Amino acid sequence: MVLIDTNIAISLWVENDWTHSARRLLEKDWDWRTESFALIEFANVMATYMRRGLISEHEALARLDEAEAFLSPGLIIVNHHQALVVAMTYKVSIYDARFLVAARELGAKLVTEDATLRRAAPELTQSLTEALAA
Repeated sequence: MVLIDTNIAISLWVENDWTHSARRLLEKDWDWRTESFALIEFANVMATYMRRGLISEHEALARLDEAEAFLSPGLIIVNHHQALVVAMTYKVSIYDARFLVAARELGAKLVTEDATLRRAAPELTQSLTEALAA
C-alpha cells in the first residue's frame, strides 16, 4: 500500500519531472491511497491547465474522470478536528495536514514531492526516490 499526495497523482496524467518515477512506483505497488481532498486539488490543476490553454476542456474532464476512477477505491476521509490539530502542530496548511492525518491513520509515510511538507513532517513523509528505494 502506498499513500500519495496530489502531486504524485497528477504526475500520472500530466507529464512532469516526476512522471517516470510515479509510474515506477505504481508498477511497484498498485494499491494507492490518498486523502479525499486530492480529487479537489486534481480538479483544480485540470481547471488551471485548461484556463492556460495547455489542455482542452475535453482532456481536463477525461483526465479527472480517469483519476477519480483510479483513486476513488483508495480514498481516505479524515476528521476535520484532527486535521486542524495536525495543521497547528506542524505549521502546515489544513490541506497538507489532511494528508498527514491519513499517514498517521494508515501507519504509512506519505509520498510527496512537496519539499516544504517533507521538512515539516519528516517522520510522516518521504520523497518518490525514497519510496522507490524502500
